[in-house]
Amino acid sequence: MPRLRSETVGTGDQSWLGSAHGIWNGRTETVDISAFTAGTHYPEGRLPSGTPVAKVDGKLVPYDSAEGTTSGAGVLAGHILTDQTVFGDADFPVPVLDHGRVKASKVPHDFVAPAAAAKRAAVTIVYV
Repeated sequence: MPRLRSETVGTGDQSWLGSAHGIWNGRTETVDISAFTAGTHYPEGRLPSGTPVAKVDGKLVPYDSAEGTTSGAGVLAGHILTDQTVFGDADFPVPVLDHGRVKASKVPHDFVAPAAAAKRAAVTIVYV
């Protein structure tokens, strides 16, 4: 017998989006779920829409906002576009917004828009 599950799917709270620009061009990347902490990054069983991410070794990890960190996890790759339910410990694909307008004050996880150009080198995002 197959293992079935029921899931309600939605986009999540997208009030962090500053415009519709870029949402139709979100690229697909793979989340390294082992780099995220359940109680911190997805306490309700899902990575919330707007979660800032970096790309390390080809996979998405939590973005390190420390201003002095300008390599690896310290380079913003974008924001997860929609809520993503986490099932187990397998990595999975997500849509990522890497260009457009973002309301920094609405981004989850106490996000602060990066000031250093090196931290924004992989994105074309205007923070409003």
